[in-house]
Amino acid sequence: MINISNNANYKISSDVKATVLSEALPYIRKFHGKTIVIKYGGNAMTDYHLQRTVAHDLVLLKLVGLNPVVIHGGGPQIDAALNKVGKKSIFVQGMRITDSETMEIVEWVLGGQVQQDIVMMINEFGGKAVGLTGKDGAMIKAKKKLIPDINNPSELIDIGFVGEVHSIDPSIIIALQDDQFIPVISSIGYGEDNEAYNINADIVAGKIAEILKAEKLVMMTNIPGVLDKKGQLLRSLSSQTIDKLFADGTISGGMIPKISSSLEATRNGVNSVHIIDGRVPHCLLLELLTDQGVGTMIY
Repeated sequence: MINISNNANYKISSDVKATVLSEALPYIRKFHGKTIVIKYGGNAMTDYHLQRTVAHDLVLLKLVGLNPVVIHGGGPQIDAALNKVGKKSIFVQGMRITDSETMEIVEWVLGGQVQQDIVMMINEFGGKAVGLTGKDGAMIKAKKKLIPDINNPSELIDIGFVGEVHSIDPSIIIALQDDQFIPVISSIGYGEDNEAYNINADIVAGKIAEILKAEKLVMMTNIPGVLDKKGQLLRSLSSQTIDKLFADGTISGGMIPKISSSLEATRNGVNSVHIIDGRVPHCLLLELLTDQGVGTMIY
């Protein structure tokens, strides 16, 4: 068994490297030509060392015959950009109120700064990455998201240019995969009025995984995976078990959209979903190409 630390400073020993290589072959053979959708977020997007290990992993996965598709968020980067212009973020039920000025900044940060940093780092390691938003190739059509008022559920709150997925056309993703590119997608959609809408990246990743009939959907987080009430990692979960964890409050807060998207994906053609610890260097390789992995698998 590989002993994986959850500390970001963890160094992979020679023994671990050898074990990973020996274990990788059957997984490479099994997943060759398969699509792996990766929701990229958390510390792995803000820590320079982790950014480089993720880029390295993506290039290696592509080189050995898998087809990674990256969906990214950028909450901390959006907060930093808003602070620079003196604009304070206001959240309702965990969602950012997004007026037109905020949406302009969101679009610039996600579709520009964050996306291009990911693209250039993948290219630096020898990959061929292409950055996209949902506007490119008419890929992600969105509709305005209205949320129920907690105090009056019959009333709906308009939180601005926050959307949910209406439909996805994967043509541009498939074309890029066929030409050996790695698509890097910002979670921005467009509405009927051609306005941009910010969409939760977990939800976008789940929907894209469904439409592509991906072999796996991988959600990178800042925790070891799905934990029980004692803080112990649950390595494998069925959809029936997840329903019980929702009911007893074990799954709550920021994990709700991740698990909800994961569950819907598994029920709509995705073979398995992995909630993994993005603070572990080379977590993608360890989860996908070794026996133990570094997270929770949902099937």
